[in-house]
Amino acid sequence: MIRIYTDGAAQGNPGPGGYGTILRYGGHEKELAEGFRLTTNNRMELMAVIKGLKAIKKEGIAVTIYSDSKYVVDSVEKGWIWGWQKKNFVKKANPDLWQIYIPLHQKFKPKFVWIKGHAGHAENERCDQLAVAAASGKGLQIDEWYEENQKGGTS
Repeated sequence: MIRIYTDGAAQGNPGPGGYGTILRYGGHEKELAEGFRLTTNNRMELMAVIKGLKAIKKEGIAVTIYSDSKYVVDSVEKGWIWGWQKKNFVKKANPDLWQIYIPLHQKFKPKFVWIKGHAGHAENERCDQLAVAAASGKGLQIDEWYEENQKGGTS
């Protein structure tokens, strides 16, 4: 089984943000992180999941994603994204990211496990450190869709 641990952070929400992701498979581990100059916490939570799934090289292996984001976990596990997709994500936050996520979901069929954030879960704490460091670093990326479409919300 491939385990993906994720977290996202934004300073200001919206503000500078980042994601942290850890992938584990067998004895292998890979950490991913990236920072953006203007984004939201929910976008970074979802971006962490997307980047983790995109990093998987093998298909046909069970994938479990551990996240402290109720937004991401509930959207997928409760099936909300399928209704949003049918309505073309009208009036829904982060349609660009959900449209990237859906084909990855269909490819890997991940199971989600919600974990309480900032509660001493070692991988979640490490992902948070990666996300905060990425958001605080130099050379922040541009979250193009968000910057072009943001209307001052905290999606």
